[in-house]
Amino acid sequence: MSDIILSEFAEKGEVIYKQQILPEISEEKLKGKLIAIDVDTGKYFIDDTSIKAVTRAQREFPDKIFYVKRIGYRAVYSHKGIVIKAASEVRS
Repeated sequence: MSDIILSEFAEKGEVIYKQQILPEISEEKLKGKLIAIDVDTGKYFIDDTSIKAVTRAQREFPDKIFYVKRIGYRAVYSHKGIVIKAASEVRS
């Protein structure tokens, strides 16, 4: 997947998450869990790890790739022990 297509894929996944999924779930209760989203259908799978979420998604959509996000955070993983919080958690 080229960088442009990958960027569009990620943007589409984020839009689906914010506009369709977030209103349906409790971000507070699911914070830290991983979500795998099929960007064509909007169907999503939530689990404790990205591997578990994607494995569940692949059972239903074996030939697809998925947008993966850590619920409540901007990044799935962090480096050097830094966790980036979602904008909704940043206080002035």
